[in-house]
Amino acid sequence: MGPHPAVAAIRLAVRRTLQDVLADTADGTAAPAGSPPPAAPLVLVACSGGADSMALASALAFEAPRLGLRAGGVTVDHGLQDGSDVRAEEVAERLAALGLAPVETVAVTVGRGAGPEAAARQARYAALDAAALRSGAVCVLLGHTRDDQAETVLLGLARGSGTRSLAGMAAVSGSPAGGPGAERRYRRPFLAVDRQTTRRACMVQSLPVWDDPHNADPAFTRSRVRHEAMPTLEKALGKGVIEALARTAQLSRDDADALDAWAAQAEGTVRVVPSGGPERGGATRSAHAVVLDVAPLGALPPAVRRRVLRRAAVEAGAPSGSLFARHVEETDRLVTGWRGQRAINLPGRVEALRQGGTLVIRQSES
Repeated sequence: MGPHPAVAAIRLAVRRTLQDVLADTADGTAAPAGSPPPAAPLVLVACSGGADSMALASALAFEAPRLGLRAGGVTVDHGLQDGSDVRAEEVAERLAALGLAPVETVAVTVGRGAGPEAAARQARYAALDAAALRSGAVCVLLGHTRDDQAETVLLGLARGSGTRSLAGMAAVSGSPAGGPGAERRYRRPFLAVDRQTTRRACMVQSLPVWDDPHNADPAFTRSRVRHEAMPTLEKALGKGVIEALARTAQLSRDDADALDAWAAQAEGTVRVVPSGGPERGGATRSAHAVVLDVAPLGALPPAVRRRVLRRAAVEAGAPSGSLFARHVEETDRLVTGWRGQRAINLPGRVEALRQGGTLVIRQSES
């Protein structure tokens, strides 16, 4: 008799992800004669102790050795609740009991600058990056489910952030920390698996799980989406809302990837390369300045043009996470609705200004 359907579903999702990891790590080179065999690649699972990540850890422990991979785990103690250090140690013990090795607990300090959810996420990913680099792991598995994806899309809709925001979370994503494999460090095997399946898989395997009270705290935006907005939508529109939102994420990602590629190609046709001395239109040359030719820029479709503008602003020093749609729209009006406006102030002390037939995006001098 085979495994329970929920267990079979999570194992299949993890197996497919691990097969992709093996394809990425295969370089086709043979080891020198007489040399010891190389160590099997290590895959880490980020585990909070909740049902999603515990189900992921159990599936990784089962599938990894069957594919010639090593499996380890890391749990992050955010220090936001009393006894969080004790719970982190308990999670580590559960991971070790599943056969994962190495297993590590990492304590972090959560800042306050970007809001509690964003600050915790930033600290968590920094810790996971460091753990991956220390252990030499080829990737880190994350337990985000189809429900999490649907919530992310709904949040993107509420913010009006455009196609890329609606694309939700990618099955494979990179890390800004750099290091080997950073561009494809994070893998999300469960984006097509619902949260109920992961909980059922834990139940039938008698895996203890811990439900973070923050996940039910209405002080957090995602918690309100999960416990208030999503049930209301399902009541009004039917049970297919989560699947539809997750499907929207994939369709939006395909569209956003195509538009990003178009923008990257178009950027080369609108950028003004300085030949020394002052920039065209009188702008002072700067290592952080991006100068764009307004005529061909204005001829681009709006979705492509705004992507070019966003890329230019980030290159000039604007933090990507603080650059919102309204910033890009205001900059776009310097191209399409020029009426002699003054410079536009962007995050990161970056400014965008129109000078004759060019648009200059640079570090502000003030």
